[in-house]
Amino acid sequence: MASTPPPLLAFLPLLLLLAASSPSTSTAAAARSSNSNPGRAPFPAVTPLHLQALRQQRARLRGADAKYAAAGGGGTAAKPFTAHYFPQELDHFTFTPNASMVFSQKYLVNDTFWRRPTGGAAGPLFVYTGNEGDIEWFATNTGFMFDIAPKFGALLVFIEHRFYGESKPFGNDSYKSAETLGYLTSTQALADFAILIRSLKQNLSAEAAPVIVFGGSYGGMLASWFRLKYPHVAIGAVASSAPILQFDYITPWSSFYDAVSQDFKSESLNCFSVIKATWDVLDERGASDKGLLELSKLFRACKTVKYDYSIRNWLWTAFTYTAMVDYPTPANFLENLPAYPVKEMCKIIDGFPANTDILEKAFAAANLYYNYTGNLTCNPIEDEDDPHGLGGWQWQACTEMIMPMTVSNESMFPPSGFNYDDRSDECLESWGVRPRPHWITTEYGGYKIDKMLKKFGSNIIFSNGMRDPWSRGGVLKNISSSIIALVTEKGAHHLDFRSETKGDPDWVIEQRRQEVETIQGWIDQYHQDMAEIYY
Repeated sequence: MASTPPPLLAFLPLLLLLAASSPSTSTAAAARSSNSNPGRAPFPAVTPLHLQALRQQRARLRGADAKYAAAGGGGTAAKPFTAHYFPQELDHFTFTPNASMVFSQKYLVNDTFWRRPTGGAAGPLFVYTGNEGDIEWFATNTGFMFDIAPKFGALLVFIEHRFYGESKPFGNDSYKSAETLGYLTSTQALADFAILIRSLKQNLSAEAAPVIVFGGSYGGMLASWFRLKYPHVAIGAVASSAPILQFDYITPWSSFYDAVSQDFKSESLNCFSVIKATWDVLDERGASDKGLLELSKLFRACKTVKYDYSIRNWLWTAFTYTAMVDYPTPANFLENLPAYPVKEMCKIIDGFPANTDILEKAFAAANLYYNYTGNLTCNPIEDEDDPHGLGGWQWQACTEMIMPMTVSNESMFPPSGFNYDDRSDECLESWGVRPRPHWITTEYGGYKIDKMLKKFGSNIIFSNGMRDPWSRGGVLKNISSSIIALVTEKGAHHLDFRSETKGDPDWVIEQRRQEVETIQGWIDQYHQDMAEIYY
């Protein structure tokens, strides 16, 4: 039997998403792994949260009746924003010949409710600091900003992260090598945001308008870091589900998967136990071609799977992402799901007779994640389509976004470890570069954050829901009177950023109310300070 593969979310941020002893993504590494384990595929590198969802839904739409679009709610509706392109410099930190090369950076604008600077103070700019993907995906899933824009008379701006979506400096060659990808860093992205914001304000004759940055997951990390690095550009930041402490030795490495497991265990011990027992059974049955054929039929694969790891990946994704988006109302952020989907998954598992095939139980539960609408006739388990250029995050996870993760014996997933040296070797083979695993904490801090930030930081909201496994790497306690943590026990991955619905529980409504109240306080203080300066 092959050794236990690393955790599924090997290269996620947040997402936004993870870092255990992950396999290389290069062809050479794949060949090496395959040769050492005949008949096995290297454990698949996992794409970022939101991009994997896009990828899965693209595969479904190719063979189904496309009744809903990936961005959540029908592809024919008018978009609530207009797209624009900014001539952005390639390198903000050197004066080499290539530094002044310009690429087009996409950003979205909604000015429906903006209070323009005509005869009075301009309304604020609410700016979303883009994540690891197409900015339209994030804009259409950040309804909170649209909901509160009328109250503040705010201009909404969503800036795409360099090297993602349409903002690729080298076009189709952007992921070609380390020579091009070397310009993909968080510091360059933050500088992009700062330059674009300042230019936009100048062009709109709104240079005195206050700016609040928003971000969820990796975008939330960027928002908080932006406030620390560019306090003269943004007066505050709202960072939702931002695991800025998921680095080095700050957060226990097993905390993410322990949290996923606890979500399921809290609903049903039997449900947790069934999932925990699934992996060994899957390994045993997938050890032969005959077994793979039977598994393909059981899991209704669109084509016979070549590796049992593919099914393992498929199941792992379903259970992990369902925990992350365990929202209290129906949602289609990643997939169409009912309210409290973890509870619904466990109801499915617990509803089977005790002697039912354990893999049948696991499939039925995972099917809720992938096919709750019933539109699918088969599952594209080994879909190899990569329409969104997912190499961008793989690069970031092999350079600066090193978030160590392990799986403990208490988890419902197979135990796995993490080793910095192994990760370094894998990244060298994949990209020809070695990671700087401690750069993030050097550049932005993290250790003893409660002692450090209260001395020089201000105006940051860190919001987290404890059903979200990423919350364990987030800021969960107030640091000062203006750097506050809003924590909900039943909240999930940036739930507070979703559009308000009639079914929202009181605790979500209260969390958003506190955020609005805090933002209003920042803006009021800003105008008071400006009045004192000029009068």
